[in-house]
Amino acid sequence: MSFSRFLAAGAIAFGVLHSSVTFAATPCGHSPAHEAFDIQALKSELMVTALSCSAQDRYNAFIGKFRTTLLNQEQTLNAYFRTTYGRSAQREHDDYITQLANVQSEKGLQSGTIFCMQRLAMFDEVNALENSEDLANYTEAKDITQPASFETCAAPASSRAARPARRTSTKAKTTHRA
Repeated sequence: MSFSRFLAAGAIAFGVLHSSVTFAATPCGHSPAHEAFDIQALKSELMVTALSCSAQDRYNAFIGKFRTTLLNQEQTLNAYFRTTYGRSAQREHDDYITQLANVQSEKGLQSGTIFCMQRLAMFDEVNALENSEDLANYTEAKDITQPASFETCAAPASSRAARPARRTSTKAKTTHRA
């Protein structure tokens, strides 16, 4: 086999392997954990906005309107962290919530006085939503900052110690589907 044919065969093999890896790494689609992370991020964003912009009454109205959905999504997150992290689930979950609030607060500080003008409209948007499906669709479409990327297709099965999901810190919104 000539050197050029060898290179061509190698390039083809690389392309096939690369496309397989790329295909395997494409988003797995909608999952309950993905939706729960999105809704938690929205809830946190609204909380940061409420505290920064003196809109606690509007935040409380959101919580009251979607209480059942928010509680169900919190249970989904709890299950995700238990399955993914085992004994350290509560610590990892708390760490995620803290990082989420911190990254969103930092974004608000960077925006300065325009932050409230930009974010208060979200309360009007969520107030117009009718049900949990509308809320899920809204959070999917919204550009809400997350502190990390989480594997949310399915948490790994755990028989002994759970293995942590791959996380990477980012400054911009990160998709939590991997």
